[in-house]
Amino acid sequence: MKLKLSGSLKIDAFSMRIADIEGVELDRLHALSLSVGWPHRAEDWQFLRETGQGFVALDEIGRVLGSAMWFGHGAGFATVGMVITSPRLQTQGAAQWLMKRVFDRIPGRDLRLNATRAARRLYLSLDFQPEKTVYQCQGVARVPATGRPAEPRGDIRTLDTSDIPSAIALDAAGFGVRRTALIEKLFAHSVGYGLFKGNQLSAFALCRPFGRGHVVGPVVAENDADAVAIVRPHVADHSGSFLRVDTHMANGEFAAFLSHAAMPVFDTVLTMSLGKRLADFVAGGGAVPKAYALASQTLG
Repeated sequence: MKLKLSGSLKIDAFSMRIADIEGVELDRLHALSLSVGWPHRAEDWQFLRETGQGFVALDEIGRVLGSAMWFGHGAGFATVGMVITSPRLQTQGAAQWLMKRVFDRIPGRDLRLNATRAARRLYLSLDFQPEKTVYQCQGVARVPATGRPAEPRGDIRTLDTSDIPSAIALDAAGFGVRRTALIEKLFAHSVGYGLFKGNQLSAFALCRPFGRGHVVGPVVAENDADAVAIVRPHVADHSGSFLRVDTHMANGEFAAFLSHAAMPVFDTVLTMSLGKRLADFVAGGGAVPKAYALASQTLG
């Protein structure tokens, strides 16, 4: 559909203008996410600005009243996130205005995002299609006291920069799109554990500071047992502190492990797509790696 764009938006008695997110002070972006109860720190905003691109909506005196970002992977795919409007504007069309600016900047790409309940109607109106529920699992983590962990089918060790190419390839198989720059960036900010069978990386999990504590993701593995094996060391590392995992897994051994590790489901969002559906990105074959946890709700 043809979208008519405007560089400003009149709402009630004031107007908003668009600006590049790069030129905005971090404390103002942090204030915006705080206004809607999102946990992002100023440091999390900076990481996202270094990883993607975006717009903000400013009023006449320069207050940040909205944002929208995108994260490109190749010429044909991007994830969309950090679509925020301040509470006073959430029924005024500001989010749709920002999304149309994103569409204008990345025309023709397949898009994926994770929608809060409040935003689903907006994305449906823009032709995004529902895919899977994301379970936001979080809490003060502890190593499960019940049950003896199964012996991992391989060797678990800490990842280093020499493992980045293997992690990129494994992530591409699980996510469906090659995310070279993102995985390299995540390695620079994360501690990672990998499961090796022989000399081959068969599963990995990264963990980095985020929000109230740390977030584990992405997690890519061939099966639940391997996913548990590589997340367990992160739980041990952060036992007694806040830990978060965003996963599509509603049940099974991996979901049960998160619950037993004191990370129950706190909230849910909905993965939605525009263009190719999730199934279109799934490779055929036998033990195909799966994405057990997202890098984050914003990054996918």
